[in-house]
Amino acid sequence: MKLSIVDQSPIPAGSTAADALNNSIDLARHAEALGYHRYWLAEHHATESFAGSAPEIMIARVAAETSSIRVGSGAVLLPHYAPLKVVEQFRVLHALYPDRIDLGIGRAPGGSGLDAYALRRQRANEVMTDDFGQQLPELLAFLHGLFPEKHAFSNVHVSPAMPGAPEV
Repeated sequence: MKLSIVDQSPIPAGSTAADALNNSIDLARHAEALGYHRYWLAEHHATESFAGSAPEIMIARVAAETSSIRVGSGAVLLPHYAPLKVVEQFRVLHALYPDRIDLGIGRAPGGSGLDAYALRRQRANEVMTDDFGQQLPELLAFLHGLFPEKHAFSNVHVSPAMPGAPEV
């Protein structure tokens, strides 16, 4: 059986966010030593309880501090981001740590309405629109180069160009 950990980087009473993030790195090392298969890092915004607001950054650090455990986002809250940006971030991680990076995708708002608005500022006119059903297929098409020939994004160059992709 393959075991995984989902880490929200909780901030214990009397600790700091930096302590919580370092605890996550230590936990990942221990998980790898115990033979765990995968280590997921959660995304939470506008909370005093969890320090993990940028899983893609923590994934890079955890992957650098370990050697074999798979590391992934549990999950990137896609409605806050452009699919191309998410794909390029995870392709960079995949280039640095081949066959160890996983891209988990979620659609939760990640906080209050005001928090969601602040996170989606670049999409201010669409902030209340649920376009996850459009974003997810776009993300997968960018990741695997599968846009139809006449699609508006079929000629968009995804960086870094390389074989393979993170698991989704």
